[in-house]
Amino acid sequence: MLIGAMNHPSADILKEIAWMAAMNLDFVDLTIEPPNTADRVPVAEVRTMLRNSGLKAVGHTAYYLPLASPFEKVRRAAVSELERCIEVFAELGVSWVNLHPDRHTPFHPRSFIIERNRATIEELLTTARACGVGLMIENLPGEFNTPEQLGELLDPVPELGLHLDIGHANLLVPANSAEAILKRFGSRLRHVHLHDNKGGSADLHLPLGAGTIDLDWTVRILQAAQYDSTVTLEVFTPDREYLRYSADVLRKAWVRAAGSHEARGA
Repeated sequence: MLIGAMNHPSADILKEIAWMAAMNLDFVDLTIEPPNTADRVPVAEVRTMLRNSGLKAVGHTAYYLPLASPFEKVRRAAVSELERCIEVFAELGVSWVNLHPDRHTPFHPRSFIIERNRATIEELLTTARACGVGLMIENLPGEFNTPEQLGELLDPVPELGLHLDIGHANLLVPANSAEAILKRFGSRLRHVHLHDNKGGSADLHLPLGAGTIDLDWTVRILQAAQYDSTVTLEVFTPDREYLRYSADVLRKAWVRAAGSHEARGA
């Protein structure tokens, strides 16, 4: 397992990478969104800094881009911006880039939302293939947070990966949907976001253990899906010691769960 954190979109990207390296994280969940848009990323400097620090990177894009807009010119603008992001990520050596399904199309049926999202994703996959980058979709509370809902995009597009946000899976659902999502799409899991909350609708991004999500259960279902790759701690607090603490408890929980698997195997 590799543990990382996300840079703040409005902060100096080089300084963000520097503190993550100083905290001995394994990778940067590199988000390209305003005010630091794709055209403002100092690509050469970031590439050098990642190489010198030994940090890997995963690509993250703005969650509010209108992928399914009923205004075709608006949707085309979103496609253009995401294509530029993919190109920048490719220049930085990033292998996987996330997308957020668009849910904001008032007065249109779900079939329209799915059709427009799929059209955008398939267009972006053309650019991604040319750049040698994989695309993955992130589960979102509400309309894209169950296996059935995600399946409307994942099933018809086998090339698309899954980006599982454990915190989101705990929101606006009777019970955390992460295990059900993994049972259906675990083989397509490419990246994980982890943070705590208290259920309901509030996406709190708390330190691990500060909400209601069972960390040991979370680790068990990830290991059961044979996942052992990047986990971003989306702990959004001004005091980074909460992030450091969350990384420490996650590492311990991961080792503890792995040891339990080995004991049962013996």
